[in-house]
Amino acid sequence: MMGASSGAGSPSAARHAFHPAHARRIRAVLGPTNTGKTHLAIERLLAHSSGIIGFPLRLLARENYERMVAAKGAAAVALITGEEKIVPPNARWFSCTVEAMPLDQRAEFVAVDEIQLCADPDRGHIFTDRLLHARGMVETMFLGAETIRPLLRRLVPGIEIDTRPRLSSLTHLGASKLTRLPPRSAIVAFSATEVYAIAELIRRRRGGCAVVMGQLSPRTRNAQVALYQEREVDYLVATDAIGMGLNMDVNHVAFAGLSKFDGMRARRLYPAEIAQIAGRAGRGMRDGTFGSAGTCPPLSEDVVEAVESHRFDPIERLFWRNSDLDFANPEALLASLNRPPPMIGLTAGNEATDVLTLGSLTAVPDIRNLVRSSRATRLLWEACQIPDFRKLGDESHTRLCARIFTHVIRDEHVPEAWMESQIAGFSKTEGDIDSLMHRLSGIRVCAYIAARRDWVRHATLWQERTRAVEDQLSDALHERLTARFVDRRAASLIRRLDESAEEDLLSAVTAQGEVVVEGHPVGRVVGLDLVADAACALPDQRLLLRAARRALRTEIPRRVQALTQAPDDAFAFSADGRFVAWDGGTVARLRGGDHLLRPRIDVLDNSFLDGAQKERIRAHLAQWLDRQVRDVMAPLFAARAAVESDPTLRGVLHRLEEQGGVAAESLSVPPAQRARLKALGVRIGRHAVLMPALLRPHAMHLRAILLAARAGRKLPDLPPAGAVSIPTDGPHDAILAQLGWIAAGPVRLRLDIAEKLSGDLRWRARNGPVPLPDGLPSRLGVRPEMVAAILKALEIPVRAARPLGASEYGPAAPPMLAVTQDARRRQRHRNPAALPEGPTRPSGPKGQATGSGSGSGPVRTIPAIRAPRPVPDGPFAALAALKYPRR
Repeated sequence: MMGASSGAGSPSAARHAFHPAHARRIRAVLGPTNTGKTHLAIERLLAHSSGIIGFPLRLLARENYERMVAAKGAAAVALITGEEKIVPPNARWFSCTVEAMPLDQRAEFVAVDEIQLCADPDRGHIFTDRLLHARGMVETMFLGAETIRPLLRRLVPGIEIDTRPRLSSLTHLGASKLTRLPPRSAIVAFSATEVYAIAELIRRRRGGCAVVMGQLSPRTRNAQVALYQEREVDYLVATDAIGMGLNMDVNHVAFAGLSKFDGMRARRLYPAEIAQIAGRAGRGMRDGTFGSAGTCPPLSEDVVEAVESHRFDPIERLFWRNSDLDFANPEALLASLNRPPPMIGLTAGNEATDVLTLGSLTAVPDIRNLVRSSRATRLLWEACQIPDFRKLGDESHTRLCARIFTHVIRDEHVPEAWMESQIAGFSKTEGDIDSLMHRLSGIRVCAYIAARRDWVRHATLWQERTRAVEDQLSDALHERLTARFVDRRAASLIRRLDESAEEDLLSAVTAQGEVVVEGHPVGRVVGLDLVADAACALPDQRLLLRAARRALRTEIPRRVQALTQAPDDAFAFSADGRFVAWDGGTVARLRGGDHLLRPRIDVLDNSFLDGAQKERIRAHLAQWLDRQVRDVMAPLFAARAAVESDPTLRGVLHRLEEQGGVAAESLSVPPAQRARLKALGVRIGRHAVLMPALLRPHAMHLRAILLAARAGRKLPDLPPAGAVSIPTDGPHDAILAQLGWIAAGPVRLRLDIAEKLSGDLRWRARNGPVPLPDGLPSRLGVRPEMVAAILKALEIPVRAARPLGASEYGPAAPPMLAVTQDARRRQRHRNPAALPEGPTRPSGPKGQATGSGSGSGPVRTIPAIRAPRPVPDGPFAALAALKYPRR
């Protein structure tokens, strides 16, 4: 892209202004980075009465403009870039981008920085044109790398070449993790996505970083660099834009990748490019280091040796494009642009955007009809040279160039209403980083147009407007970048920790338990331990402990005193049942002891506690736990105390105590002793000995914690409060069985429910088969088809319903509870002739009592039930005598 600045002349005018006949000296100062080349050029420029220097980046032109202003004053120094033009009437020294160098301005001194960019396939033709044609009246200087030396001698006869050695050494350190990079490091990536990802990681682990990319405006870039230079952050994440002369206090350069997209394809970096970027490490006499980081492959030994010794293959060709253009018509212009190089060592570069835009607009009939003179052709070419800062990848840039050309050729100026609408559209400061960068690119296009005094009326006004909007967007972008990628609190703390290895840092604990180090909150004291603030995540927890230890040395004894005086409700079991919690943190662990109801308390390891403090905490928590057990298990302890003098019952209670209130076994206990145990809350059931009071939710939860501690595992998932059955496929069935959940086919039943169900159903069938009672599924919380399997598992006999025969009608007979073996044995003991089979009788109204249905129907045979023999000394003996008189 060639310059199209206001007042710039044609290339032929440049050759006239800087004709070799006027040149007194042409010099090249070559060498690696940090050789003082740019500093020398600025000194030489300011030593002459006038001078022009061209830089490869707008950022560099702006930076050196400010240096020149500091030395000569704002009235004597000009800044000319594509978007900015500050040209005082009596300006004698000019800082420019290479594209915008005023070729019609006579100057004693002319310099071009980074002249090796002649070998860049995109911009190289501009640098080559300056190399061949730009000359100062007294002195001309080209600054660059040693790789261009052979071609300089060939293309610029009589040139003096000085080689300047690097002022400091550059050493390879190898690969390292991104989070382990030393302070004052620059991490180099090659896409905005990579830059953002790395910057986010550095913010989380090292407190934050500055971000530098080529798309940033000078104002944003300077603000970001100021963050780094003023040591608010110790890390810089950047694209390869830092390789072009940006001077910062960098000690180490880390490559996050070794390949880049050059506009045409993705390719690996050349060794000379690696050296150009790595050379940013170490300034002045201070040595620098470089290496790889993150997922970047390690640098090869050959590349490392080349970078450290500054020896690279020489450039073999420079890119060139004809600058002696023919503006007779668009076709002649295109032909002159595509003219082949005139000498060996020059070659055509990539097709530039301006040439592609010219080709596209030439084919548009409306545009072609407007180009009727050499002046119109020149104007069309200048419009095509508007930079495509936005890079949208569509035809919007071509349409923009066509609009500008059309307005200027028809109306002589771009309409103010259009400029106003464009600037207004880009002036919004809300949105994320990418939105602001897109608007910055748009306002740069507007600034480029406003800089053309022959295109717009009131150019100065529009330049001020665009500059103001760019400043607003730049400040907003800086704020977004800082908010997203900088944590000043963490960065400051990390720096103080690194600098204060032997120095006590100021630290304290607030009344709310917040730990403050050097004025920065870093965490909270929870329980008896320090929990780091997630927003201040340091890479090494030891650093945080080192900073907070002094404050905790006085805080922890106070907390130990508070813990040992805390009431019982200040403590609780953790969710998994393995720990005791206090003040939001866990302080002790439960372990199995010599008895289920006497678990052991172990205070958790803590570097802030000594042995005496741990013992005080352990003793207090042991007393608390003992009170919890005695309160919840009070019915068990009361029953145990009540039978202390009765050896026959003492064994039953001892077994219950050992197993926490449920002994999963059946005992044979005489009726009198059963009655006494029942009065004490102990039930001798068919499946186990239990205390129903200990199956309540609160008691069951504590028993589960005790059983889990004895087993050395975490608390199982307990059934919800009020549940009477649970599936059998759940985890930790062993502990659930000890808690009082008995296996019953497809489910586990709560033991007291199982015992009550067994007793009720056996009582119903004591005299013979009866239908199953209604509501069993809802009573057990199961599906109806599961009832039979559950009763079978509980050893409750059930006769399945007999289906109706072919000649039978009416409702089917229901399932029947059968007489259990125990009931048969009891009845035989009372009356050996009991339960004979009776005669058949038809179903009728009386059959309803047995569930056989009602109404007419076939005759059914059912067993006759003989009246039981009265018990002579029973409570109903008198009534039995009236009903069954003796004969």
